[in-house]
Formats: sequence, structure tokens, C-alpha cells
Amino acid sequence: MKKIMVLGMLLAALQGCSLREPMSAEQDTETPTLTPRASTYYDLLNMPRPKGRLMAVVYGFRDQTGQYKPTPASSFSTSVTQGAASMLMDALQASGWFVVLEREGLQNLLTERKIIRASQKKPNTPVNILAELPPLQAANMMLEGGIIAYDTNVRSGGEGARYLGIDISREYRVDQVTVNLRAVDVRSGQVLANVMTSKTIYSVGRSAGVFKFIEFKKLLEAEVGYTTNEPAQLCVLSAIESAVGHLLAQGIERRLWQVAGDNSVPQNETLDRYLTQNKVDPESE
Repeated sequence: MKKIMVLGMLLAALQGCSLREPMSAEQDTETPTLTPRASTYYDLLNMPRPKGRLMAVVYGFRDQTGQYKPTPASSFSTSVTQGAASMLMDALQASGWFVVLEREGLQNLLTERKIIRASQKKPNTPVNILAELPPLQAANMMLEGGIIAYDTNVRSGGEGARYLGIDISREYRVDQVTVNLRAVDVRSGQVLANVMTSKTIYSVGRSAGVFKFIEFKKLLEAEVGYTTNEPAQLCVLSAIESAVGHLLAQGIERRLWQVAGDNSVPQNETLDRYLTQNKVDPESE
């Protein structure tokens, strides 16, 4: 009887440790919240301010990996998000360096402008659409690129222990997503800056179990566990934000765009860190 009580308490403790994190995660999803942001987002906010914002457009930022989720999960669902263009526009606006013009939904915008012009010819036209429509604003920079790689099972491993029929184990797997971002001069078509950034996607699973004879012909067997997967879309978002930061750092260093104040490269901790990462150490190759 004492053995049963001890094993029951051990199972309860293992179950409590294993289920505490998933339960809190489920409670968090009950109410919609703002998308959590990584350190790369705050890096964009801490970049030096521009002398003047750049007029930029994004026509698309496609998934170029061709990767689909493995079966039996789904043979038609892609491994990475198809909304990377929206993520890129969000990162560009967050940086404070760009005025982003709508181009991904350009056809919808042109259709609506046609409807407004047709309505202006009718009587009793609302006052808010009587004014003549100005021409659409032109951009001087175009952002191109996409999600160019998604590598699964880049690294995997784990550890565990078993003693007297009681075992605890942990397994992990690391995937990796890579994005490319380049700034193109609209007038000349020249690629002004080009960067590639990678972000790991971490998955971990933990389990604990008991397999033990408590009496003759009486077997106690129990197992608990859970798996945590880092959201792939948040990793793509972080990689895109990092790419925008590196793109800004390249442009500032090459004097492609100017910061507020004098023309020298400002002393900024975030900018210095990105510039250091952009430089390759020949001895490390």
C-alpha cells in the first residue's frame, strides 16, 4: 500500500510539472492578443532616425521554398506562411524609415478609384468624394525577395534517464527558415542592398513514465508528456525584421540613405551591432 501511494504521488508530481506549461498556453489563447514581438522588432524601433523617409513599395514577398508539411498532417498545407508580404510591410513601417505604398492590392485600389470617378458624375454625390482624385504616389524604391529556404531537422537530439521502471526524457528538433531581402532603385533598376537572414525554429518534447510491478501479477504503467513547437510564422516575422535592420545598416554604412543630423555614421548601439554582424572576419572562414 505504501508503494502505491509513493508511486501515485510521483506520477502526480510528474503530471503537474509536465502539464503546467500547456495549460497556461491554452488559457492564453482564450482571449485574442496582439502578436508577440521578438527582439528584432525593438531593434527596428531603436535604429537611428532618418533624415527623410523613403517611398517604398512591396509587390510581393513569396514563399519560394516549395516545402509542404509532412503527411499525415497535411500534404497540401505549406510549411511556412504565405503572408510574408504583410509581415514585411509591417516591419518597414515599424522601422520609421519608409513610407509604404500599397501595391499588393493595387487592382482593388484602382477599381475603387474608378467607382469614385463614376459616382462623381451622378447627382447628389456625397461631399466626401466630390474632390478630384489626385494621382497615385510613385515610389523611388522597391523591396524584393522572399522566403528562400526552409530546412527541417537541421539538428535533433535529447536525453533521458530510467531507474527502477521510472523514466524521464526530453527530445528536441531544430528547423531553419531563411529569407532574402533586397532594395531596388526604381529609376535605374540597380540593386542597392541585399541581405539574407536565417532563424531557427525550435521544437521540444518532454515525457515521464512509470512501468513497475507493485504486487505479483499487478503492473502499474503510466505515462505523461507534452510537446512545444515554436510558431513558424513568428520565426519568419523575426527573420524579416532582422533583414530590414541589416538592410538599413548596409544603406547607412554605404551612404545610400542619410540619418537625421550630420552625414556621419551615428553612434547607436543597435546600429553598431548590426554593422558588426555584417562584417565577415577572414580568420573565422
